[in-house]
Amino acid sequence: MPSKPAISYSHVSKNFGSLKAVDDVSLDIAEGEFLAIVGGSGSGKTTLLRLANRLIEADGGTITVEGEDVQTVDPVALRRRIGYVFQSGGLFPHLSVADNIGITPKLLGVPATDVTARVDELLELVQLDRTAHRDRLPEALSGGQRQRVGVARALAARPRIVLMDEPFGALDPLTRDALGEDFRELHRKLGLTTVMITHDMTEAILLADRIAVMRSGQLLAQGTPAELSTSSDSYVLELLRTPRRQVERLNTLLPQSGAA
Repeated sequence: MPSKPAISYSHVSKNFGSLKAVDDVSLDIAEGEFLAIVGGSGSGKTTLLRLANRLIEADGGTITVEGEDVQTVDPVALRRRIGYVFQSGGLFPHLSVADNIGITPKLLGVPATDVTARVDELLELVQLDRTAHRDRLPEALSGGQRQRVGVARALAARPRIVLMDEPFGALDPLTRDALGEDFRELHRKLGLTTVMITHDMTEAILLADRIAVMRSGQLLAQGTPAELSTSSDSYVLELLRTPRRQVERLNTLLPQSGAA
């Protein structure tokens, strides 16, 4: 018998004035799944993500997290149960790395010695040297280091679900690639359910188990990359063509490597 979804959207709508940001969307995200939500600017993907932890309130429909209707859960308690990684780290600039990571466990009343141990454990998990980084302020970190701290902070209270809003978008390509791979490994190792917003179809294909495609507030398609490639929707097919075109151009421009 399949387990209940970690997150379920049922006929969910959200309007901003006359704009239908999310328009009658139904989507189930399985426990342990890595789902990427893709779409252009204004497609509704970030709104959909923020409805799950009530950073934004839905106008219609039902959203459940781990079987509970989010409307019946205190929004602050809900957010402490769900990890959230912001686009550019979203770290508190006046707090050290250790204090940024430890803020949620501290708010939850975890004893100080346990918070310190958890911070050290997380720095190791996201591959940052403890002694070199724990007392630094965010401004002293590179973009990639800030995002690693952002991931550590999102994992601090041991959530089972992590929401990520364009988490690697502002990073240089090498850092972005490495961090994406590292997070995918953390997702597997910790048994997380991850929902990631990205506008980069290549990133979605490489990292996610399944992809949901949004356009003008509607869910156009969902499925594995192989399933999406059989879609009859021209926009979905166009999104999938972009990575293929890039590969073809790269193969033309780069000499073929002789040795494997």
